[in-house]
Amino acid sequence: MSSLIAKYNVPGPRYTSYPTVPFWNTADFNRYDWQQRLTSAFATSNYTAGISLYIHLPYCESLCTFCGCNKRITRNHGVEEPYVGALLDEWAMYCEWLPERPRLAELHLGGGTPSFFSTHQLRRLLMGIFRYADVVDEPDFGWEGHPNNTSYDHLKTLYEFGFRRVSFGVQDYDLVVQQAIHRHQPFANVRRVTEQAREIGYTSISHDLVFGLPFQQVSSIQDTVKQTLSLRPDRISFYSYAHVPWIKGNGQRGFRDEDLPNGDQKRDLYETGRALFEAGGYTEIGMDHFALPHDSLRKAMKAGTLHRNFMGYTTTRTDVIIGLGASSISDVGTAFMQNEKSIDTYLTEIEANQLPILRGHLLTDDDVKIRQLILDIMCRFQTSWSITDWTGEEWALLTSQLDDLRDDGLLDYDTTGLRVRSEGRPFLRNICMVFDRYLTSSPVLATPVFSQTV
Repeated sequence: MSSLIAKYNVPGPRYTSYPTVPFWNTADFNRYDWQQRLTSAFATSNYTAGISLYIHLPYCESLCTFCGCNKRITRNHGVEEPYVGALLDEWAMYCEWLPERPRLAELHLGGGTPSFFSTHQLRRLLMGIFRYADVVDEPDFGWEGHPNNTSYDHLKTLYEFGFRRVSFGVQDYDLVVQQAIHRHQPFANVRRVTEQAREIGYTSISHDLVFGLPFQQVSSIQDTVKQTLSLRPDRISFYSYAHVPWIKGNGQRGFRDEDLPNGDQKRDLYETGRALFEAGGYTEIGMDHFALPHDSLRKAMKAGTLHRNFMGYTTTRTDVIIGLGASSISDVGTAFMQNEKSIDTYLTEIEANQLPILRGHLLTDDDVKIRQLILDIMCRFQTSWSITDWTGEEWALLTSQLDDLRDDGLLDYDTTGLRVRSEGRPFLRNICMVFDRYLTSSPVLATPVFSQTV
């Protein structure tokens, strides 16, 4: 394993999309084409499957120095009202385009810190969303809460609007690690919100943990997992810390690079956690996730219906994902679009009744094909193809790379497809990179972009 980590621990995408954002062809993207592809996808899928809606709530009261999300740090809660107003104005713009009322199949509130917002503003937001939309019979609504500021009223209010999933950011209970990442969060707070959510009736409670953090030791992972298992969350996200300090404003200069575990140490942290989760009755789901047998994520993986999008792993697959808010990303199957990342610019453009487009990408037929291959690998650890899908030159290049992965014991493949071995799951991103035409054909990016794959 040590030699494989040394070989494969390279910068690489996490593949929440394909192509990945740095390789989007923004030169050929415009609002007209985006609107046409959105309305086309909507017209063919809204009635049968509904749509997904992601809402980005970017504010936090304090900076966590492990976080690479788009956020703004403030204790001024006066920002809530104008931001919610802008979200509702943006939603109204979309609904004016659409030929019929959207049917919401999936709704997710992310951040930032959604629990930064008062229940009054969250209620105002959701009432405004549902004013223009209907809901499918069995929707999947989820949100992210900070254990330190999530109240019973937050949980109850969102439950009343149909939310049945909630995820709480835990990261690590070790005080040394918490000090380094500026995330002071006692176990008592996590226990409180977990028990309250369960009491109210949430059917899927998730705890988000991170491995590879500064000063993290095997002992701290063992202690964190032990405390997590005592609360028995339905799902657990066990993420690899993505060290990307070159991204402006993400705060990842709060510790030194040498404070981080190296590749071998980082893998030990993961394997320690995984063994404890599996011993506790959890099953590994895709990449970085675990779930108990009754959870819908586990059932979806078993049934082969697990899906992955910009919101992560999900049981819901729709042809249309609309992202509202600063930096949010929309996906209509054949096109991606990202909103302005600057909150001030976002607010200004919404006030001017302009869709706040930062960039986008219109997928080619080849993009769609490769996207599905990568999605299959990420969700099912296998994929299939026909030999006629590849030119002779493409197949020769692909097999030379796959042979190397097979020789290292990571996968098996033939002319009909591939299957990832259990030994290959730690290197899932590396396997997907073999199919990424943009990584191999595009010029080298001028600045670092991706975190290490291990």
